Amino acid sequence: MTPAADDRVLVDAARGGDRDALEQLLRRHYDTIHAVCRRITGNQADADDAAQDAMIAIVRAIGRFDDRARFSTWAYRVAVNASLDELRRRRRRPFLPGDLRDDAHTAAAGGAPAPESAAARVDVDAALAHLAPEFRAAVVLRDLCQLDYAEIADVLEVPIGTVRSRIARGRAALVPLLSGNPPTPADRPITSP
Repeated sequence: MTPAADDRVLVDAARGGDRDALEQLLRRHYDTIHAVCRRITGNQADADDAAQDAMIAIVRAIGRFDDRARFSTWAYRVAVNASLDELRRRRRRPFLPGDLRDDAHTAAAGGAPAPESAAARVDVDAALAHLAPEFRAAVVLRDLCQLDYAEIADVLEVPIGTVRSRIARGRAALVPLLSGNPPTPADRPITSP
């Protein structure tokens, strides 16, 4: 049985009131939902809040899930929306020097990133933090979740052409921000075969 078929069985049981099926479904998808939230929000604390909000929203709305998309695609939509809501809430909160909410700024300032962070992840997170949320969401769904363009269009509720544009523009904006990627071909090292 494929994971999508397994999900369908669990969703049907959860809609019927089976709490164990719902818990199993949530456990199965939590890590990816949290990863989506982490990449979109840019820091651990906001990702934790967004992931929790996403899980609560999934529990509340499981009865309305209509099987038009895979459960995972629907769950990513909920995670993206929760992450974007968290970003809006973050803008309304004051940001004080030394505030540890933003791991990327902490790492860039010479502070210690979260213990689970690797240098590469901090670089990617810091670069993603510079993208507008709509570009960040499209890039994360494509490159982290490996959704196809049609699924991303469904998650973001935009046309496929808009998805392609957001991914292309987001990736183009990331190139100069990521360390080890010189901006021009002339600056890049040439390796011999």
